[in-house]
Amino acid sequence: MPEKTIPILPCRTLPPVLEFYTALGFEVTYQQRSPNPYAVVEHGGIELQFFAMKHYEPTDSISTCYVLTDDVDGLYQAFRAGLKAAYGRIPTRGLPRVGPLKDMSYGVRQFLMTDPGGNCVRVGQRTGEDRHHGPAPEETFARALHHASLLADSKGDAAGAAKVVDRVLRLTDETPTRIQLLQLLVLRADIAGRLGDEETTATALARAVALDLTEAEREQAR
Repeated sequence: MPEKTIPILPCRTLPPVLEFYTALGFEVTYQQRSPNPYAVVEHGGIELQFFAMKHYEPTDSISTCYVLTDDVDGLYQAFRAGLKAAYGRIPTRGLPRVGPLKDMSYGVRQFLMTDPGGNCVRVGQRTGEDRHHGPAPEETFARALHHASLLADSKGDAAGAAKVVDRVLRLTDETPTRIQLLQLLVLRADIAGRLGDEETTATALARAVALDLTEAEREQAR
């Protein structure tokens, strides 16, 4: 029989965590209320286990695990649809939340979701054999896009990503191409949305929309 690894993740209370995973399409296959609250959820070949701690603080959590799949696009769409049906919206900030689906520089296509217990579950599909980070570009704005994307969508550090983008947008001695500026502005708007900064989201998107791009640039930007 092949070995199997099962993450055991903390939370403050089980009900909101189980509600979240049920919305995603998981089945609660075991639940113990006393003496120690404990539960198991399963979805296909994915199994996650949870234990409750009364004094646990989800917002301080650094718990994480990785789910490897051969259909990351399918899971992403199914999970988002389930959350929208259950909550009436797709949460993108706070707890719980689901991030965007992106191709990363280290050979995976992935998205991050964080449950009400503060546990970050990374769901990805390999797109290449090399698991090392691709080299950061030397050019200033391409490098900023590279690092900001890693911070936002691999580390989950939206605030750090915002600082990287803001720094290069303030440069006066170098100028990005119009496509690079578009990418930086759209990424900044996305990050601001995750941080709940609606004013910056609106400002960045307005700047992006106002860019005068040629048809060739628009096609490349897509």
